[in-house]
Amino acid sequence: MSRIGNKPVTLPAKVKVNLSPDRSVQVEGPKGKLSWRLPEGIEGKVEGETLTLERKSETRQLRALHGLSRALLNNMVTGVNTGFTRNLEIQGVGFKAAVQGQKLNLSLGFSHPVVFHIPNEIKVTVTDNTKLLVEGIDRQLVGQVAANIRAYYPPEPYKGKGVRYSDEKVRRKEGKTVQ
Repeated sequence: MSRIGNKPVTLPAKVKVNLSPDRSVQVEGPKGKLSWRLPEGIEGKVEGETLTLERKSETRQLRALHGLSRALLNNMVTGVNTGFTRNLEIQGVGFKAAVQGQKLNLSLGFSHPVVFHIPNEIKVTVTDNTKLLVEGIDRQLVGQVAANIRAYYPPEPYKGKGVRYSDEKVRRKEGKTVQ
């Protein structure tokens, strides 16, 4: 029994969900539209302000997909209603970032600037040259963009330099000592 899959998804007043006979789901809200296709064997029903999912059989794969489908649809509803954000911080002397159109220009101590192309669905805001805010309606895409930016220079444990999530704790190491 999937506890997550059996939980209904509550729909806010501004969000509309359309379920097609071919299992495609369109979620529309104030922030935009998202669409996804339900896996074979999973069916959805909209009753009033709730969305429920049911599976046709009790196979291991369908039980796993039941909870996954419910979680993805809940993320879609949350995304089109409020959106998702991820905060990044850049630490290091001379390290900075700037947004120029659809490109993020990062100066991370390399001999060249690092240019990251921002996807159309994502909005990146830079404050104080070192704080980045990644916003969007697709949770997976927001997390992936933040992870890709962080991957250019992950935080290192000796001086703490690099790009990190704002809530990330970096365990510092002691350097070499002379005897």
